[in-house]
Amino acid sequence: MQGGAWVKRKFYLIVLAMLLLVLSACGNSAIQSTTKKTEKASKEGGTIKIGVLLPLSGVYASLGKNLQMGMELYFESIGWKTTGKDIRLIVEDSEADPQVGLRKARKLIDQDQVDLLTGTVSTAVAYAIRDEVDKKKVPFLVSHAGGNDLTRSKRSDYIWRSSFSSWQIGYSLGQWAYDHVGKTVYITAADYAFGREVSAAFKEAYTAAGGKVVGEVYPPLGNNDYSSYLTTIKNAKADAVYAFFAGSDAVKFVQQYEQFGLKKEKKLIGSGWLVSEDVRKQQGNAGVGAIASIFWDYHLDTKENKAFIEAFEKKYNARPTIEALEGYDAARIIAEALKVVGGDVSNPDKVVEAISNVQFVSPRGPIQFDKKTHHIIQNMYIIETEEVNGQAENKVIEVIEKVKDPGQ
Repeated sequence: MQGGAWVKRKFYLIVLAMLLLVLSACGNSAIQSTTKKTEKASKEGGTIKIGVLLPLSGVYASLGKNLQMGMELYFESIGWKTTGKDIRLIVEDSEADPQVGLRKARKLIDQDQVDLLTGTVSTAVAYAIRDEVDKKKVPFLVSHAGGNDLTRSKRSDYIWRSSFSSWQIGYSLGQWAYDHVGKTVYITAADYAFGREVSAAFKEAYTAAGGKVVGEVYPPLGNNDYSSYLTTIKNAKADAVYAFFAGSDAVKFVQQYEQFGLKKEKKLIGSGWLVSEDVRKQQGNAGVGAIASIFWDYHLDTKENKAFIEAFEKKYNARPTIEALEGYDAARIIAEALKVVGGDVSNPDKVVEAISNVQFVSPRGPIQFDKKTHHIIQNMYIIETEEVNGQAENKVIEVIEKVKDPGQ
């Protein structure tokens, strides 16, 4: 009896073991099948998530909102889809604060698990998130922040810039100013990193051409009264004044420059933000006669720019700003890169390689990337503000083609 029971028990154990092997094989097959289906689904469908980090409150809120408007305009034009996948923007407010920006970037990367990142207006925010982006290998297309080091000492394999650098803005006017404006200049700019970088770049080009800088002064950012600075400038022996101010600072400086009688004495030149689309109306005609350098202007006479303006004004019932153009171009660059990788964002190295190869004729002119610096190569435009039907408007008077940032 005991021997027979043992034989039966052994038989049952063998049968049970064989059954478990069969079930295990079926289970592995099912898992492999499910995995393949999931991989196939991720390639053929699903949603590409793009994290957008912009200041939507505080002093730079209008810039952030215009960038977002430009992005949404482009993605809407392609039906919010690429290669069969939906495109979703997850927008976070950086508040133009480095600590807040870093926290929001981590949220986008770790919690929302975005496939790409774009935005940043403040260079300080861009610098703050640089290491996080680099460490986690998230493709990051900088769509505004212009600090030189982003594509120099802080360059990363995963960071590319489609906007501008401080150097491009300032340097592009130096030689032209020496040739067409005068041999001596006084420099003034808002006292923060970007204002000083732009001014230094202008000074580099202007002095290399043979010009002389007779003085420099840097009022605080957000200043209301420029009278003491303008008095110093008025007493200086200079043919022109190079100024970098933006937003409300540009409105107040340009108005007070005229009130002090300087407009008739010293030619006002500077960056395009001095007389940009968002400040000229508030300045009245105080900016008429100013000369500036910039990479886009509302009055740029090309079919691409006219089409962009028409689409923007139809959707928003307002003129686009330069920030709206930056957002529009950033969205197109991302979309073009996604086409190249077939919507497969699983390999960040392939995504950034695709970004690096994007080139097209934008509303600002032909653009492409310098693969050495990761920075955009673009035209710079010399513009002059003139009075048209009682209103101050800009006119492109010269084109400086294919301006590169030196990357060092």
